[in-house]
Amino acid sequence: MNSPEFAEEVLDDLAVLRARDPRGLLPAVAGAGAQVRETARLTGESGLERVTGGGRPRGLVVVARREGAVAASVLRALLGPASPVTVDVVPGPALPLWTGPSDVVVVATRTGAGAYAVAPAYEAARRGVSLLGIGAEDAPLQAACSTARAPYVPLPRSRVRHTTLWSLLTPMLLLASDLGLLPGEVADPEAIAAALDRTAEECGPARETFVNPAKTLALELLDALPVLAAEGPLAGAAASRVADQLATLAGLPATGFRLPDQRVAACAVLGGPLAPQDADDFFRDRADDVGRRLRLLTIRDAAAGGHDGAGEREPRSAGEAMQAVLSTAAANNVPVSALAEHGEPESGRLPQLARQLAVADFSAVYLALVLDQERGVRP
Repeated sequence: MNSPEFAEEVLDDLAVLRARDPRGLLPAVAGAGAQVRETARLTGESGLERVTGGGRPRGLVVVARREGAVAASVLRALLGPASPVTVDVVPGPALPLWTGPSDVVVVATRTGAGAYAVAPAYEAARRGVSLLGIGAEDAPLQAACSTARAPYVPLPRSRVRHTTLWSLLTPMLLLASDLGLLPGEVADPEAIAAALDRTAEECGPARETFVNPAKTLALELLDALPVLAAEGPLAGAAASRVADQLATLAGLPATGFRLPDQRVAACAVLGGPLAPQDADDFFRDRADDVGRRLRLLTIRDAAAGGHDGAGEREPRSAGEAMQAVLSTAAANNVPVSALAEHGEPESGRLPQLARQLAVADFSAVYLALVLDQERGVRP
C-alpha cells in the first residue's frame, strides 16, 4: 500500500499523473461540463418531438447498464414517488412483456453496440413503442433507430469509457422536461454544466492537494474500506455511481446504504467487527493499524424529504437517520468524509448532484492513478 506522503507527491506531479493516465480519464472528467452542453445540442438536433409529440406516456423503460442505469436512477429519484409516469430500468436485451405503444423506451449506451442495446430497439419498433436511442455515432443502434424513424442522440466516439454519465443523463432530463415531468429550470443543462465547470476548476490536477477536495478525498480513501451513507433516493443514485467508480477504476470495494431504510444495517457495520477494536484509545498511533480501516463517506441531499411516519420512536427521515449513522461512527472512532460539502453549495438539486458526482469521479481517478491502476488497462 502506498504511503500518504508518496501518494501526495504523485497527486501534485502533473507529469506523473499524465504518464499514468493513458486513456485520458482526467481530461475527460474535467470536460464534463462541455459534455453536457454538446449532448444537449445533439439532443435538440435529434428530433425529440417524434417521441414527445404523442403526449405523456404511461411509463419510461430505460434499457441501460452501469452509467446508463445510474442516469436512469437519477431521473427516477428526481421524479419521485408522486410521478404520473413510472421509470423502469432493465439491462436488456429483452423488454418487459408489458411494454406497449403507450410507453417510451430509451436505450442508453456509450457504444451503441451489442445485443443488449440493439435487440430492444428493434423489438420496440416491432411493438409500436416510441423509441429514443443514445449511443456512439454511426453505431448499430443508430441504424436500428433510423429504421424505426426514431430520434437518436449520436455521441462523439471521443467519449472516454467510465466518464460518459452526463452524456447519457442529459437526453433523459431533456426528454422528461419536454414531457412535462420536470420543470425546465430543474433540468437546465447550462446550470448543470456550469456546476461541473466550477468543480473541475476546484478539483483539477493543477490544484494542489491541500486545496483540492478530490485529491484530499483520494488520500483519505487510500487505506480505507469505504462505507457510503446516502441521504435519500437521489443521494442513493449518486452512491451507486461512487461505488461503481471506486471499484472499476481503483479496484476498491465500497458498501453503500440508503437512508433512512438501511439505517440499522449501516449502524451495525460501523459498530461491528471491522470498526477499530481499540476505539477508546484516541491517542494511539494510527501507523500501527494493519490493513484497511472503515471510513464513512456521507452523501447528503437537503431535499431528501421529511418524515415518512408519524409518532415513531425510530428515526423516520433521511436527515435523522444520517445523524444516527454519524453518531454511531463517532462512538466507534470511525473517521468521516463528507462528499462535496465544503465550499459554496450549488443552488438546485441537480447542480448540487453534479458537484458531488464530479468530486467523486475526480477522486476515483486520482486514486486509480496513485495506485497506478490505469497503465495496466487497455485503452
